[in-house]
Amino acid sequence: MASLLENRFHLKEAGTDVRTEVLAGITTFMTMAYIIFVNPGILQNAGMPFGALMTATCLASALATFLMAFMANYPIALAPGMGLNAFFAFGVVLGMGISWQVALAAIFIEGILFILLTLTKVRESIVNGIPKSLKIGISTGIGLFIAFIGLQSAGIIVKNDAVLVGLGNMKSVEVLLAFAGFFIMVTLEVRKVRGSILWGILAVTALAVALGVTKMPDGVLSMPPSVLPIFGKMDFSGLANPNFWIVMFSFFFVDFFDTVGTLVGVTNRAGMLDSEGRLPRASRALMADAIGTTAGAVLGTSTVTSYVESASGVEQGGRTGLTAFVTGILFLLALFFSPIVSIVPACATAPALVLVGIFMMASLKDLDFTDWTNFVPACVALFVMPFTYSIAHGIEFGIISFAVLKILGGKAKEVSPIMLGLAVLFIAKEIFF
Repeated sequence: MASLLENRFHLKEAGTDVRTEVLAGITTFMTMAYIIFVNPGILQNAGMPFGALMTATCLASALATFLMAFMANYPIALAPGMGLNAFFAFGVVLGMGISWQVALAAIFIEGILFILLTLTKVRESIVNGIPKSLKIGISTGIGLFIAFIGLQSAGIIVKNDAVLVGLGNMKSVEVLLAFAGFFIMVTLEVRKVRGSILWGILAVTALAVALGVTKMPDGVLSMPPSVLPIFGKMDFSGLANPNFWIVMFSFFFVDFFDTVGTLVGVTNRAGMLDSEGRLPRASRALMADAIGTTAGAVLGTSTVTSYVESASGVEQGGRTGLTAFVTGILFLLALFFSPIVSIVPACATAPALVLVGIFMMASLKDLDFTDWTNFVPACVALFVMPFTYSIAHGIEFGIISFAVLKILGGKAKEVSPIMLGLAVLFIAKEIFF
């Protein structure tokens, strides 16, 4: 078996081993397993059945993650994207009055467009055309974004109408458990214990059970609900409606740059970019994402995309598709062991996200602070990403500022045609849409 895995995933070449990859895969799954229940909880507001959505979520996540594992050999997991699912339910179905069946058709067409753009190398050119300084800004921005999500999930940061965000209740059991989990993980990391994040998640989950924050399930096994009520239910009758294409391109834009940002950020942190800052096998990774989006629409769920939580597995040493393969297997097992998966509380995974955010901020050391035409756009991407709660917006404003500052700074030759074209596109988008 070890020989088979070595031949398939080239573990030695990547400087890893089976044990490390398995631990990394489990860690990635633990930090993103919430999507199994959160995605159906959001999409059921569109009138779709919760049980069928849970099954579709697991199947779509497993399929897309397997594709990433075997096509690109990257430790990146995929699942229905947060934000995109909320836009699907509240913006499209409830807000615009478009049926969920028509919305799924828009996502299906989006996926087909992604496949065509990947085959023509357009997406790969954009990924590799982003300059190194912006790649660092995107990577660290994702780190700050992940940490922000973790602090929210822990209840440490809460909504404050006066100043947007504020400090939560520091006396709550959940917050105290999150702090405990953070210090457990950091201590294990300092002591070079492999799987520190995973062990921290398990320790906090055990404490949460003991303190009554989460409850042990009545059973261990459960048969998955049928996916048939939403499988293949795409309705293309809305193609003549202008709103259909607005919806499709909205999904397209956000997913396109969320995926680019995640791939760049996670692989940059893992040291997978080549000497010129390009991502090897980028077209394969993007094709896995494109097919995942298309298949997800057929299965009956909103846009499937690469997950920033994959960074948690990378920080545990995951460097190949074996990490993604393990995560995909766990998504399939979750179909039958969902009662066990459901006991992991947010206060157990939240500190893991904060720690991963800290890890990813380390990329700033490679940024040239002396050239402000590189430094400032990287900072713009870094700041905009968490504060707009959008990877896509961080990339958008980072690229605009890069092109504008290079031109104003007399360095227009350093702006590639792709970067200039994207900057013009983004400016037009903000003006006219």
